[in-house]
Amino acid sequence: MKSLRSAVMLISFCIILVFLSIPFMKVRDVAAAEVELSSAAIWPANHVMYKSLVDEWGAEIEKRTNGRVKIIGYPTGTLLTGKEIYEGVVNNIADIGVSVFAYTRGRFPLMEGTDLPFGYGSGLVATRVANDIYRKYKPKEASDTHVCFLHAHGPGIISTKKPVRSLDDISGMKIRCSGLAAKIVKKLGAVPVAMPQAATYEALQKGVVEGTASPVMVLETWKYWELVKYVVLNYSSSYTSSFYVVMNLKKWNSLPEDIQKVITEVSEEWIERQGKLWDRVDESAFSLLKEKGVEVIKQSPEESTRWAKAVEPLINEYVRDKSAKGLPAAEFIADIKELVKKYRK
Repeated sequence: MKSLRSAVMLISFCIILVFLSIPFMKVRDVAAAEVELSSAAIWPANHVMYKSLVDEWGAEIEKRTNGRVKIIGYPTGTLLTGKEIYEGVVNNIADIGVSVFAYTRGRFPLMEGTDLPFGYGSGLVATRVANDIYRKYKPKEASDTHVCFLHAHGPGIISTKKPVRSLDDISGMKIRCSGLAAKIVKKLGAVPVAMPQAATYEALQKGVVEGTASPVMVLETWKYWELVKYVVLNYSSSYTSSFYVVMNLKKWNSLPEDIQKVITEVSEEWIERQGKLWDRVDESAFSLLKEKGVEVIKQSPEESTRWAKAVEPLINEYVRDKSAKGLPAAEFIADIKELVKKYRK
C-alpha cells in the first residue's frame, strides 16, 4: 500500500512538472523564432527618409512576419557613420545598412555610372533605373552583401542668387557642390567650391559662393530659399545619387525562406514607394519656393541640349576609364539611357 502511494505521488509529481514546463517551452520556442536585425542608416532619426527606410520598412516586415522579425534602427553615427555603413554590414557590425554609393567612391565602380547626368527628371525614374540596371548586371562590387533594393533622389539642379537663363550666365559663377556635382559644375563653366551642406548657408550669406548644386528638397531642409532667389531646371545636366539598402550576406542566408520571401516582397514594393517619396519632398520644396517668391527657370529644348552636351564628356570619360578596368561600361551606359527613355515616357 505504501509503495502504491509512493508510485502515485511520483506520477503526480511528474505530471505537475510537465505542465509547469509547458510555458517555459513555449517561451523558448518563440524566442528561437524571433529575429532581431540591426539597421544602420545615413540619416538622423527624425529625417523623413530614415522614417521610411528604417521605421516604416521595418514595421511592415514585422507586421507581415507576425512579429517574428524586429528591425532595430541606428541613426547616423550611433553605430556607423555614412562612409562606414557598407563595410560595417560586410563585417557584421550591422545586419542592415542604408547609405549611398557615392560615399565610398571607387568601391562601386560600375554602379557609380547611375549617378551621371542622364536627364532622369525625377526620383522615381532614377529609382526604377537603378534597380533595373543592378538586377541586369549584378555587379561583383556589391556581391558581398544581399541587396534588398536601391533608390535615388530627384535631379541635382542649380540654385543661385542671380538668374541663370543660359549656359553663358553660369560661366565663372562660384557654385557650392561636392563629389560628382563638382565635375558637372566645372563642365558647365562655373567654379566648383567644395563644402559640406552645414557650411553652405553662411557661405551663401557672405558671398563666398553664388549658388549651390543639389536636389531642390535641400533648399527647404537647409532654408537656402532665404538666400537663393533663382532655381534653374537643368534636368538634362543634373546628377542623382543612388542609395542602397543591403543586408549582411551570412545573416541573410541564415534566415528562413518564408522570412526572406517577406523581406523581398516588402523591398520590391518599397522601390516605387521610395521613388515617389523622393518626388513628394521635391514637390513640397517647389511649393515653398513659389510661396517665397523664388523664380523657377525652365529651359528651352535648345538650351537644355546645350547643357547636356556640356556635361557629355563626363559620361564618355566614365566609359573609357571603366572599360580600361575590364568593366562593361559602354553596355552599362547604353542600357541606362534606354531605361531612362522607357521610364520618362
